[in-house]
Amino acid sequence: MLETPLVFRPLPKERLWGGRKLEAQWGKSLPAGIPVGESWEISDRPEGQSLVAEGPLAGTSLRDLMEHHGQELMGRPVAAGERFPWLVKILDCREDLSLQVHPPAEKALALGGEPKTEMWYFAEADPGAQIYVGLRSGVTRAEFVRRLDDGSVAECFHRHPIRAGDAMFLPSGRAHALGAGNLVFEIQQNSDTTYRVFDWNRMGLDGKPRELHREAALESIDFSDTHSELIPEFWSAVAPGVSVRPLVRHRLFSVDLIRLKAGATRGSSFGNGPWVLGGVSGNTRVRVGEFEREVRPGEFLLIPAVLAPRTTIEAISASKILMVADVE
Repeated sequence: MLETPLVFRPLPKERLWGGRKLEAQWGKSLPAGIPVGESWEISDRPEGQSLVAEGPLAGTSLRDLMEHHGQELMGRPVAAGERFPWLVKILDCREDLSLQVHPPAEKALALGGEPKTEMWYFAEADPGAQIYVGLRSGVTRAEFVRRLDDGSVAECFHRHPIRAGDAMFLPSGRAHALGAGNLVFEIQQNSDTTYRVFDWNRMGLDGKPRELHREAALESIDFSDTHSELIPEFWSAVAPGVSVRPLVRHRLFSVDLIRLKAGATRGSSFGNGPWVLGGVSGNTRVRVGEFEREVRPGEFLLIPAVLAPRTTIEAISASKILMVADVE
């Protein structure tokens, strides 16, 4: 029986472009002496399996929870082998990431990968931070290939200056790259397929050029997709001291940013499935019956569907928190 919200041990991932900000900013425990670009906060992947960090289920994997407590966790019957639908990460971009794309569903299987739609919420951004998202109008595949060959392919992309609080939605097939100086919450479909098409001519951690996936990337990029707008900042008051900014409404996931004044509470009218809470700023308290736990910035909790109707969020101080849920 799932009786409390689930807190998992973060899984730090060494990345060429990463840094140490996750340790300095939020006190996450990182392996010494390496650049850490990603912290997988909630993951049901063969290459990264989340383990419960505390409580009676400490040490239990998310895979085991899906297999043995799937109905309680998801609020519906779970098929044999079905994985938890979302992968939740924090990214520390000390350097630019590669220009890349994730395969769309209609092409992923043939390419030997998995589709991946995702969204970014920018928790912090250094002065001058930017992102590359979507192709400029009129860029053809032929021009893109020519610019790949001469090293000027970044000129094919829209660029956006970024500040803390910005957000971007990225359907699979949309070419993109995160720029240096961004600290990002990434909510994505449960997939880890990325096709790098250009990596700034740099060497990998082993001193050799990093592998590119040029042909798979060219097959995956939607060359008709020139959309590149940041998600608008629009807030709606939903209760005394509580406002909500809708970020994503997609068949794969719904994401809201919730802003609470100190002492304000938010009830649990969030659908029938599980939801994930991610601390952005300030401190909030999650209550389920007699259970309560603080959610600090940079920390994520998974609320099983069986507990969602009894869960309340209370602001200890003025705070913001991300909420990920199923689309009703």
